Amino acid sequence: MKPLPAGSIGDCLLNQIVEEVQKVVHHLTTEISHQDIRFQAVPYSDTYNENIKVLAPSQFLITVPVKGLAGYREAGERRWRYYTLQGARLSCPLRDPEGLQQWLEVEQFMKSLWQWHQADVNIEGDIVPAKVLQVFRKLVENAIGTCHLSGKVSMLTNRSAVWVAVETSTCQVELELVPAVEIPTSWSEKARWPPCLKRWPSPERVECIKSFGFTLLACSSYHWQLSFLRAEQVLLEQLDEDGGCRRRCFQALRQMKEDVWCPGKRPVITSHHLQTVLFWTCEKYPRLKDWQVFSKAFLRLVKKLHKCVSQHFLKHYFVRKSNLLRYANSGELDAVAQKLASFLKNPHIGLP
Repeated sequence: MKPLPAGSIGDCLLNQIVEEVQKVVHHLTTEISHQDIRFQAVPYSDTYNENIKVLAPSQFLITVPVKGLAGYREAGERRWRYYTLQGARLSCPLRDPEGLQQWLEVEQFMKSLWQWHQADVNIEGDIVPAKVLQVFRKLVENAIGTCHLSGKVSMLTNRSAVWVAVETSTCQVELELVPAVEIPTSWSEKARWPPCLKRWPSPERVECIKSFGFTLLACSSYHWQLSFLRAEQVLLEQLDEDGGCRRRCFQALRQMKEDVWCPGKRPVITSHHLQTVLFWTCEKYPRLKDWQVFSKAFLRLVKKLHKCVSQHFLKHYFVRKSNLLRYANSGELDAVAQKLASFLKNPHIGLP
């Protein structure tokens, strides 16, 4: 079988880009933490950095931990919200959060810095992500100048979230910098996982994964977005303890996606989508015998990906009522589905 096509960013080169990105992010967020106590510096790490997620070779998600919120508990009685971001009063309430979204009240924390009660981030007791992003964007802009990084880092405009472009020695990459409330002490009530009678992962592994808690990301207007980056990383790290080829299949799937099916700076399908497809397939096929023959296992993953992309429907692995492709561009999804269908007609092409 032919090797994967040349021209992709190899692991060694990608590691170099991640290293450069990590230095820039650490420099910027250290300065931001000096300017505003509510934001922590993203630590520098010689190994895996849990705050840096590679979505595509030139697209990164950077979670910036916030400080001063501890002792989280789920919200109690439901209440309606009638405010706007500008402080006006609405005649009808704001819509309730859906899927991966939730409100966040400062009173949900047993301990909180007084700064989280301030009007620059708080409306009627809610910590509002759009207000947090407004404060954070200004801090990022100031930090770029203070750190003398204007020639290397630039703000990307016309985005609701905070995005910057970073010039590395190899190429330009785009980073989404997202303030993150880490909840290491509990598992979200919205994540009703795992369902009963599932053999993968094992009950012991499930308890371990849930012990890592979850994270709330500030990336929309009124609602915080649930994230399970730590739990997902634990699942990935322990894929092949039985000696299977799951990780190899995932790596091949990712490389084919980046080189052939969905290349580009802002791909409609990211590594997180592929990872979710992998988790669903591992749950459906939990036995080692299903992961011993690489070609069969790999094609099983491609067929699952093709089905999800064709139907524009991919359930989040932990919050199963949420469709990860709900807001994706339909035309771009259809184009990827067509490429996947062509590959499945002649799957030997490009398969490692």
